[in-house]
Amino acid sequence: MDTTVKTQDINGSAPVPASAAVSAAGDLQPFLHDAVVTLHAPSFVVSRADGQLGGGADGFYHGDLRALSHLSVAAGPIVLAPVGGGLRGADRADFRAILRGLGEVTPDPAVGLHRRRTVAAGRLEETFEVTNAGNQRVGFRLTVTAATDLAPMERVKSGHTLDPVPARPEGAEGAGEPGGAGGSGLAWSRDGFAVRLVSEPAPDALEAAEGRLSYDVELDPGASWAVTLRCTAAYADGDQFPAAPADAVPWRAPALRSADRRFDQWLDQSVADADRLRLMDPRSGEGHPDGAHGVDQFLAAGAPWFLTLFGRDALWAARMLLPLGTELAAGTLRTLARRQGTAADPATEEQPGKILHEVRRGTQNFTDAFSLPPVYYGTVDATPLWITLLHDAWRWGLAPDQVEQLLPHTESALAWLRDQAAGDPDGFLKYVDRTGRGLANQGWKDSGDAIRHRDGRLAEPPIALCEVQAYAYEAARGGAALLRAFGRPGADGWEEWAEALATRFRERFWVEDARGPYPAVALDRDGRPVDSVTSGFGHLLGTGLLNREESAALAARLAGPDLDSGHGLRTLSSDSVGFNPYGYHIGSIWPHDTAIAVHGLVRAGFPEAAAPLAAGLLSASAAFAGRLPELFAGHGAAAGPHPAPYPASCRPQAWAAASSVLVLRSALGLDADVPGGTVTVAPAFAGAYAPLSVTRLQVGGGRLDIALAADGAVDVTAPEGLTVVRG
Repeated sequence: MDTTVKTQDINGSAPVPASAAVSAAGDLQPFLHDAVVTLHAPSFVVSRADGQLGGGADGFYHGDLRALSHLSVAAGPIVLAPVGGGLRGADRADFRAILRGLGEVTPDPAVGLHRRRTVAAGRLEETFEVTNAGNQRVGFRLTVTAATDLAPMERVKSGHTLDPVPARPEGAEGAGEPGGAGGSGLAWSRDGFAVRLVSEPAPDALEAAEGRLSYDVELDPGASWAVTLRCTAAYADGDQFPAAPADAVPWRAPALRSADRRFDQWLDQSVADADRLRLMDPRSGEGHPDGAHGVDQFLAAGAPWFLTLFGRDALWAARMLLPLGTELAAGTLRTLARRQGTAADPATEEQPGKILHEVRRGTQNFTDAFSLPPVYYGTVDATPLWITLLHDAWRWGLAPDQVEQLLPHTESALAWLRDQAAGDPDGFLKYVDRTGRGLANQGWKDSGDAIRHRDGRLAEPPIALCEVQAYAYEAARGGAALLRAFGRPGADGWEEWAEALATRFRERFWVEDARGPYPAVALDRDGRPVDSVTSGFGHLLGTGLLNREESAALAARLAGPDLDSGHGLRTLSSDSVGFNPYGYHIGSIWPHDTAIAVHGLVRAGFPEAAAPLAAGLLSASAAFAGRLPELFAGHGAAAGPHPAPYPASCRPQAWAAASSVLVLRSALGLDADVPGGTVTVAPAFAGAYAPLSVTRLQVGGGRLDIALAADGAVDVTAPEGLTVVRG
């Protein structure tokens, strides 16, 4: 009998003993579905819907440490009744409450509290404003309570409760001992990480041992009173990945106006979230075209669990955002190239030419059997995705000198593909965790139970994923195009390698059921097909790996009700044994996964199959106020008009946000070939949202505007020197 349960740590995990995972309620991963997340990477705040911080994953975080675990406001015995609030932008939120009974002489509320929050890098600002709209003078004591455990992110994610760190008073002469009095705020520190909370005006009473700041408030009718708390958090040795400069956004925000305002809201919110997920590489001067003054940026994967550099996530997000410009792609490529593997290290799974999985400040210790080193290379797909992003960025207009500078890294990455395939008896790219402490699955579906047979049995590693072979095929073809364009040897050989891979794939991966043929999700340790039906089909389409007949078969499969939920693609067919609508990769819906399928269907020539998937995502986006989460539950539209959340999902998350741009690109049939002098606009299913106009897209370093009239007429304004090809 299997006595393990599967939990997700760092986008997934190896199996964890059931006794360890559920030994106490506090050891369960915290839920986030009703949280309000405001962020400005590398900092963010997680709070309840009423604005209070306290319990679960709540807190103010900076660089993978929780700077505050508690920040709540109370008014003595007076009940604070929440009446509304939420996000007012990616980095701002506000919350309103009524002080029940205070100053009331009619049934109308008289005294209200307005809490306003702003997050910047390393800084949280909270303003509490009380207004007396009644006709009586009121008086009460307002108390703010603050505390922290300075917990590392992996401890929070695992649900472990840590002891609070004692506070000391801040701001008074001679203050500094834990438990002391006086001062204008509180301070905490440990191991080179310092947190300060300062009040303006100073509190009337400060009790550092209890973390309480108290204010005696007296208000005449019509009067207001406010206090602002500013919390700063900083590492003594600086941030591992600092916030990107506010005035150096690597794109111009596009403006979409369509007949479906949900689409407009989704794009606006997504671009705003992407802006606040920007981080910079402190090693930007190395190889940057502008030298030491250059800034290379990338998108952190998501808040709260993954607000750092993840190879796969950063690459997919940058690729999806190419219609906004190539600068983010260039920064992402260079950031990862600086950390490309150069040696074989079994402890980190580094290999020459390999692109990393993630970077943290220190080792992440989740359980006795599961821990990840600070720089971890346990991913099989980031390397081919890096090559393809460089190829696509070149097509969208990345400057030739910048492309050429990265070609040695391309050749190293291609060599890694060749060596991995050559080292496998079947000639495929496979993965296996050789450390015994890392990720059991090393594709994007990296939870421990993600890769399974149709009857529910887990696949045994080494595992060859179907989509990874498609990524490798596309990377080899794209790499060949780059080598040929820049006069470097080997292009013909890589095209031959790609075609040989396609032949092997056709011979080994395809299986059949009552509905016809389809590719298995993977090959297992013994080379047997893992025959479950999954959303992975969408990652194969448009890569060139499949012929027209094979693509048509997958387009029909993706349109089936077992995969198309009406809110996007289920990661696992609802007909499969083990399907779980709340399963991290076994029945849930991931927006980026669906967006990749939408784009793949359009590229493969099946826009009519792409349209309902895009419409499902759009419907889901409205249910999440335009901020689609990392994933949500896969019950489907038949179970209700709004999707249920996956309770521990990141929100915002980089590739979920970037999905809106990829869906827009797919709807417009937008593609670019700047080296060939063309930009293509061939509306696929954009007519469903017409009249539609989108301005301030970017191609070849210039502005691209597209308008689609209700009658189907298309107007395109492209940069000089590019010929518009209309479909």
